[in-house]
Amino acid sequence: MTREIGPARGILHPHLPQGEFRHERRAPAAALSGVVQHLWHVAWDLTGLPAQQQETLPHPNVHLVIERGQTRIHGIHGARFTRRLEGRGCVFGVKFRSGGFHPFFKAPVSALMDRSVSVEEVFGDDAATLEDEVLACADTASMAAVAERFLLRHLPPPDPVVEQVSALVAMIERERSLTSVDRLARRSGVPKRTLQRLFQHYVGVGPKWVINRYRLHEAIAQLQQGHAVAWAEFALELGYFDQAHFIRDFRRLVGVAPGAYWRAEGGSVEPPSPPQRARRRPAP
Repeated sequence: MTREIGPARGILHPHLPQGEFRHERRAPAAALSGVVQHLWHVAWDLTGLPAQQQETLPHPNVHLVIERGQTRIHGIHGARFTRRLEGRGCVFGVKFRSGGFHPFFKAPVSALMDRSVSVEEVFGDDAATLEDEVLACADTASMAAVAERFLLRHLPPPDPVVEQVSALVAMIERERSLTSVDRLARRSGVPKRTLQRLFQHYVGVGPKWVINRYRLHEAIAQLQQGHAVAWAEFALELGYFDQAHFIRDFRRLVGVAPGAYWRAEGGSVEPPSPPQRARRRPAP
């Protein structure tokens, strides 16, 4: 059965004000579904228009990114990712499942945090022609077929830990009540220290990082809907001890305070004035 890709999250400004912008995602071939989340293709045409900036708040995933002259394997990016778009261009990518790149890399994925490596460093000389072969294709389906054939040639033996780790990350993404590593340990039955070791080795970051990132993704998704927000209660629901900590994290990663972001993304009703301090959440 084909795994659902789910909604795109983490794109800070989903709609460019001018020009054409396309973002396509495709489920992987069944034989790759254990290690690949999806394949994606971004294309833009800003011919005769000013350059525009696109920003994302990355997920806890490794990506194989194919772009003319810039093809690399990118580890998890801790801060927001900013890309200046100008003229015409396209990028094709493979998003590995959380933990799914480890069998290819054969080393702790934490070594790739905020780093990139050449495709040849991981896959050898067979990767030398991958960029040309993918970018010579006329459509996303053909690009995906080339990339899948390449990955299938290098597909490692199944690793049951990949499925375990991917399921834990999916649980964090799906269940908003998982706002601490202690709660994840209780919910999953996996000891806290084991979670930390597995996540560092297979995902590339600790479970606390993943929890915080997905709670911020949830915040961004809700603010993009444009509804009024009671900020103190909102912060508590996302697992923050108080409103100030939520605002601090949001501003640090997104670049503006939640209220400013909400207004810029189309907030249609002025949010209620928040109290100065929120009630502290009991310790888990």
